[in-house]
Amino acid sequence: MITWIAIFPLVTLGFFAIAPFAADWNPVLRAFVLSIVVVPVAVYLVVPQLMRAYRALQGRRR
Repeated sequence: MITWIAIFPLVTLGFFAIAPFAADWNPVLRAFVLSIVVVPVAVYLVVPQLMRAYRALQGRRR
C-alpha cells in the first residue's frame, strides 16, 4: 500500500508534466520516459520518507 501511495501520485503528476510535449509520442515511449523519472524518485526519495512516517505512526500506537 505504501508503494502504491508513492507511485500513483508521481505517475499522475509525471503524466501531466510530459503531456504538453509528448502528446504525439508512441504510448510505449511515454511510459518508458515516465518510468525513467518516476521509479528512481519513488525508490530513493518518496518511499523511504513514507516508510519513516509509517514507522513513526506505528511507534505512537504502541
